[in-house]
Amino acid sequence: MVDGHGPRWTVEELAGRAGVTVRTLRFYGAKGLLPPPELGARRVGWYGAEHLGRLELIEELQRQGLTLAAIERYLAQLPQDIGELDLAIHRALVASWTPESAEEASREQVERRAGRPLSDADLDALTAMGALHRTDDPGVFKVDPGLLPLGVRVLDVPIPLETLVAARAVVRLHSRATAHDLHRLFRDTVWRPYRESGPEAAELERMRELTDRIQPVVVQALVTAFQRSLAEELARPREEDEGAGPGSAQ
Repeated sequence: MVDGHGPRWTVEELAGRAGVTVRTLRFYGAKGLLPPPELGARRVGWYGAEHLGRLELIEELQRQGLTLAAIERYLAQLPQDIGELDLAIHRALVASWTPESAEEASREQVERRAGRPLSDADLDALTAMGALHRTDDPGVFKVDPGLLPLGVRVLDVPIPLETLVAARAVVRLHSRATAHDLHRLFRDTVWRPYRESGPEAAELERMRELTDRIQPVVVQALVTAFQRSLAEELARPREEDEGAGPGSAQ
Protein backbone atom coordinates (compact mmCIF):
# COMPACT_ATOMS: atom_id res chain seq x y z
CA MET A 1 0.00 0.00 0.00
CA VAL A 2 1.27 3.50 -0.88
CA ASP A 3 -0.10 6.75 0.59
CA GLY A 4 1.03 10.37 0.38
CA HIS A 5 3.86 9.67 2.80
CA GLY A 6 5.31 6.62 1.08
CA PRO A 7 4.66 2.88 1.19
CA ARG A 8 2.91 1.32 4.18
CA TRP A 9 2.72 -2.36 5.04
CA THR A 10 1.00 -4.57 7.57
CA VAL A 11 3.24 -6.68 9.79
CA GLU A 12 2.72 -9.67 7.50
CA GLU A 13 3.57 -7.62 4.39
CA LEU A 14 6.68 -6.11 6.01
CA ALA A 15 7.85 -9.55 7.13
CA GLY A 16 7.46 -10.89 3.60
CA ARG A 17 9.29 -7.94 2.07
CA ALA A 18 12.15 -8.16 4.59
CA GLY A 19 12.40 -11.95 4.38
CA VAL A 20 11.85 -12.54 8.10
CA THR A 21 9.02 -14.02 10.15
CA VAL A 22 6.30 -12.04 11.90
CA ARG A 23 7.56 -13.53 15.15
CA THR A 24 11.00 -12.01 14.46
CA LEU A 25 9.45 -8.60 13.82
CA ARG A 26 7.54 -8.72 17.07
CA PHE A 27 10.70 -9.81 18.89
CA TYR A 28 12.63 -6.85 17.45
CA GLY A 29 9.80 -4.54 18.47
CA ALA A 30 9.79 -5.89 22.02
CA LYS A 31 13.58 -5.39 22.25
CA GLY A 32 13.28 -1.80 21.01
CA LEU A 33 15.20 -2.52 17.81
CA LEU A 34 12.18 -1.64 15.68
CA PRO A 35 9.96 1.42 16.33
CA PRO A 36 6.27 0.73 16.94
CA PRO A 37 3.98 0.88 13.91
CA GLU A 38 1.51 3.66 13.19
CA LEU A 39 -1.93 2.57 14.32
CA GLY A 40 -4.69 2.96 11.77
CA ALA A 41 -8.35 2.07 11.62
CA ARG A 42 -9.34 -0.95 13.71
CA ARG A 43 -5.94 -0.65 15.39
CA VAL A 44 -4.15 -2.11 12.38
CA GLY A 45 -0.43 -1.43 12.65
CA TRP A 46 1.17 0.13 9.57
CA TYR A 47 4.92 -0.02 8.91
CA GLY A 48 6.84 2.25 6.56
CA ALA A 49 10.10 2.54 4.65
CA GLU A 50 12.02 3.48 7.81
CA HIS A 51 11.04 0.16 9.39
CA LEU A 52 12.25 -1.74 6.32
CA GLY A 53 15.49 0.26 6.30
CA ARG A 54 16.10 -0.54 9.96
CA LEU A 55 15.45 -4.25 9.32
CA GLU A 56 17.94 -4.22 6.45
CA LEU A 57 20.52 -2.57 8.72
CA ILE A 58 19.90 -5.17 11.45
CA GLU A 59 20.33 -7.92 8.85
CA GLU A 60 23.66 -6.45 7.71
CA LEU A 61 24.93 -6.07 11.27
CA GLN A 62 24.08 -9.73 11.84
CA ARG A 63 25.95 -10.66 8.66
CA GLN A 64 29.00 -8.96 10.16
CA GLY A 65 28.74 -11.25 13.19
CA LEU A 66 27.56 -8.68 15.73
CA THR A 67 25.67 -10.04 18.70
CA LEU A 68 22.15 -8.86 19.50
CA ALA A 69 23.53 -6.81 22.38
CA ALA A 70 26.06 -5.13 20.06
CA ILE A 71 23.29 -4.39 17.54
CA GLU A 72 21.21 -2.82 20.30
CA ARG A 73 24.13 -0.57 21.24
CA TYR A 74 24.70 0.39 17.62
CA LEU A 75 21.05 1.26 16.97
CA ALA A 76 20.84 3.18 20.26
CA GLN A 77 23.39 5.66 18.85
CA LEU A 78 21.20 6.53 15.86
CA PRO A 79 18.93 9.59 15.94
CA GLN A 80 15.32 8.81 16.85
CA ASP A 81 14.04 10.42 13.63
CA ILE A 82 16.59 8.86 11.27
CA GLY A 83 15.18 8.45 7.76
CA GLU A 84 15.32 5.57 5.31
CA LEU A 85 18.13 7.14 3.25
CA ASP A 86 20.40 7.59 6.27
CA LEU A 87 19.62 4.01 7.32
CA ALA A 88 20.62 2.83 3.84
CA ILE A 89 23.88 4.78 4.09
CA HIS A 90 24.62 3.15 7.42
CA ARG A 91 23.94 -0.28 5.95
CA ALA A 92 26.16 0.38 2.94
CA LEU A 93 29.04 1.48 5.16
CA VAL A 94 28.61 -1.48 7.48
CA ALA A 95 28.58 -3.83 4.49
CA SER A 96 31.74 -2.22 3.10
CA TRP A 97 33.63 -3.40 6.21
CA THR A 98 33.63 -6.90 4.79
CA PRO A 99 35.54 -7.52 1.54
CA GLU A 100 33.60 -8.76 -1.48
CA SER A 101 30.25 -10.05 -0.30
CA ALA A 102 28.65 -10.01 -3.76
CA GLU A 103 26.13 -12.74 -4.56
CA GLU A 104 25.11 -13.94 -8.03
CA ALA A 105 21.49 -13.38 -9.04
CA SER A 106 19.40 -13.37 -12.21
CA ARG A 107 17.69 -10.22 -13.40
CA GLU A 108 14.39 -11.49 -12.01
CA GLN A 109 16.00 -12.15 -8.62
CA VAL A 110 17.56 -8.68 -8.62
CA GLU A 111 14.15 -7.15 -9.33
CA ARG A 112 12.59 -9.11 -6.48
CA ARG A 113 15.27 -7.87 -4.11
CA ALA A 114 14.82 -4.33 -5.40
CA GLY A 115 11.04 -4.55 -4.98
CA ARG A 116 10.39 -3.08 -8.44
CA PRO A 117 10.92 -3.73 -12.17
CA LEU A 118 14.29 -2.54 -13.45
CA SER A 119 14.89 -1.15 -16.93
CA ASP A 120 18.18 -1.53 -18.80
CA ALA A 121 18.98 2.06 -17.80
CA ASP A 122 18.30 1.19 -14.15
CA LEU A 123 20.70 -1.75 -14.37
CA ASP A 124 23.35 0.50 -15.92
CA ALA A 125 22.92 3.01 -13.09
CA LEU A 126 23.10 0.33 -10.39
CA THR A 127 26.25 -1.04 -12.04
CA ALA A 128 27.79 2.44 -12.08
CA MET A 129 27.06 2.77 -8.36
CA GLY A 130 28.70 -0.57 -7.61
CA ALA A 131 25.46 -2.16 -6.42
CA LEU A 132 25.59 -4.60 -9.34
CA HIS A 133 28.48 -6.13 -11.25
CA ARG A 134 28.00 -7.68 -14.68
CA THR A 135 29.16 -11.20 -15.42
CA ASP A 136 29.91 -13.09 -18.64
CA ASP A 137 26.23 -14.06 -18.70
CA PRO A 138 24.14 -10.96 -19.61
CA GLY A 139 21.24 -12.29 -17.53
CA VAL A 140 23.26 -12.82 -14.34
CA PHE A 141 24.66 -10.15 -12.03
CA LYS A 142 26.76 -10.09 -8.90
CA VAL A 143 24.79 -8.20 -6.27
CA ASP A 144 26.29 -6.21 -3.42
CA PRO A 145 23.63 -6.75 -0.73
CA GLY A 146 24.72 -3.69 1.22
CA LEU A 147 24.64 -1.24 -1.69
CA LEU A 148 21.60 -2.49 -3.61
CA PRO A 149 18.90 -0.96 -1.32
CA LEU A 150 20.70 2.40 -1.38
CA GLY A 151 21.20 2.23 -5.13
CA VAL A 152 17.52 1.49 -5.76
CA ARG A 153 16.57 4.57 -3.74
CA VAL A 154 18.88 6.71 -5.89
CA LEU A 155 17.30 5.52 -9.16
CA ASP A 156 14.45 8.01 -8.91
CA VAL A 157 16.86 10.93 -8.49
CA PRO A 158 17.67 12.60 -11.86
CA ILE A 159 21.45 12.08 -11.79
CA PRO A 160 23.37 11.48 -15.07
CA LEU A 161 25.10 8.14 -15.39
CA GLU A 162 28.52 9.77 -15.79
CA THR A 163 27.98 11.63 -12.50
CA LEU A 164 27.30 8.34 -10.71
CA VAL A 165 30.50 6.86 -12.16
CA ALA A 166 32.53 9.90 -11.08
CA ALA A 167 30.91 9.93 -7.61
CA ARG A 168 31.77 6.28 -7.08
CA ALA A 169 35.38 6.95 -8.06
CA VAL A 170 35.59 9.82 -5.54
CA VAL A 171 34.10 7.71 -2.75
CA ARG A 172 36.41 4.75 -3.46
CA LEU A 173 39.48 7.01 -3.57
CA HIS A 174 38.81 8.70 -0.25
CA SER A 175 37.47 5.62 1.53
CA ARG A 176 40.65 3.73 0.64
CA ALA A 177 42.77 6.59 1.97
CA THR A 178 40.71 6.65 5.18
CA ALA A 179 40.96 2.87 5.59
CA HIS A 180 44.73 3.00 5.04
CA ASP A 181 45.24 5.74 7.63
CA LEU A 182 42.97 4.04 10.18
CA HIS A 183 44.69 0.70 9.69
CA ARG A 184 48.12 2.27 10.18
CA LEU A 185 46.94 4.15 13.28
CA PHE A 186 45.50 1.06 14.99
CA ARG A 187 48.40 -1.12 13.86
CA ASP A 188 51.00 1.19 15.39
CA THR A 189 49.21 2.27 18.56
CA VAL A 190 46.94 -0.66 19.46
CA TRP A 191 47.63 -3.91 17.61
CA ARG A 192 51.42 -3.79 17.80
CA PRO A 193 51.47 -3.47 21.62
CA TYR A 194 49.02 -6.40 21.81
CA ARG A 195 51.26 -8.50 19.59
CA GLU A 196 54.24 -7.77 21.78
CA SER A 197 52.44 -8.45 25.07
CA GLY A 198 51.68 -12.17 24.93
CA PRO A 199 51.65 -15.50 23.11
CA GLU A 200 50.16 -15.74 19.64
CA ALA A 201 46.89 -17.53 20.55
CA ALA A 202 46.03 -15.05 23.27
CA GLU A 203 46.99 -12.19 20.98
CA LEU A 204 44.65 -13.36 18.21
CA GLU A 205 41.74 -13.69 20.62
CA ARG A 206 42.33 -10.19 21.97
CA MET A 207 42.57 -8.86 18.42
CA ARG A 208 39.20 -10.38 17.49
CA GLU A 209 37.57 -8.97 20.59
CA LEU A 210 39.10 -5.56 19.98
CA THR A 211 37.98 -5.50 16.34
CA ASP A 212 34.40 -6.44 17.31
CA ARG A 213 34.31 -3.51 19.71
CA ILE A 214 35.93 -1.02 17.38
CA GLN A 215 33.93 -1.82 14.24
CA PRO A 216 30.55 -0.22 15.10
CA VAL A 217 32.27 2.80 16.65
CA VAL A 218 34.36 3.45 13.54
CA VAL A 219 31.39 2.99 11.20
CA GLN A 220 29.27 5.35 13.28
CA ALA A 221 32.08 7.92 13.33
CA LEU A 222 32.53 7.72 9.56
CA VAL A 223 28.83 8.18 8.88
CA THR A 224 28.54 11.10 11.30
CA ALA A 225 31.66 12.82 9.98
CA PHE A 226 30.51 12.43 6.38
CA GLN A 227 27.03 13.77 7.10
CA ARG A 228 28.42 16.80 8.94
CA SER A 229 31.01 17.51 6.26
CA LEU A 230 28.39 17.25 3.52
CA ALA A 231 26.02 19.59 5.39
CA GLU A 232 28.83 22.12 5.85
CA GLU A 233 29.79 21.82 2.19
CA LEU A 234 26.22 22.38 1.00
CA ALA A 235 25.85 25.38 3.30
CA ARG A 236 29.08 27.01 2.14
CA PRO A 237 28.50 29.68 -0.57
CA ARG A 238 30.22 29.08 -3.86
CA GLU A 239 32.06 31.90 -5.62
CA GLU A 240 30.82 30.65 -8.97
CA ASP A 241 27.22 30.64 -7.68
CA GLU A 242 27.53 34.17 -6.34
CA GLY A 243 28.83 35.40 -9.69
CA ALA A 244 26.31 33.58 -11.85
CA GLY A 245 23.53 36.14 -11.68
CA PRO A 246 21.80 37.70 -14.71
CA GLY A 247 24.29 40.57 -14.83
CA SER A 248 27.42 38.49 -14.54
CA ALA A 249 30.07 38.73 -17.24
CA GLN A 250 30.26 36.00 -19.87
